[in-house]
Amino acid sequence: MFETKIAFIVRDDLATWQRLNVVAFLATGIASAAPEIMGQPYIDAAGRHYGKISGQPMLIFAADLAGLQSVHRKGIERELTLIPYVEAMFSTGNDEANREVFLAEDASNMNFVGLGIRGPKKAVDKVIKGLSLHS
Repeated sequence: MFETKIAFIVRDDLATWQRLNVVAFLATGIASAAPEIMGQPYIDAAGRHYGKISGQPMLIFAADLAGLQSVHRKGIERELTLIPYVEAMFSTGNDEANREVFLAEDASNMNFVGLGIRGPKKAVDKVIKGLSLHS
């Protein structure tokens, strides 16, 4: 069993492509913040080498904006690793612009479309308590 837990929370009113896009970006943030979760490269029966993926499960939940803001607040209180994605980032074309629009957000009322969180299992469970798995 794992001592840590990884969860992604995406806003429930997004288009399917947006939800998938947000989770993909958040997953890269978690992998960057916790490189130790990465397993070994995959090798097929013909000897071809493939890239690594996380060796730890990741759960995906859905929430409305208020739910995302609550997870954010609780995650900060518990000092968890948080990877944010705000709605304004959909309108940018690169990482620098993403950071600019993120910095411009009202820090006490961010317009989240997704959050990635990682930390001790019990702490993450408390932060996501009441959320439903994405369906």
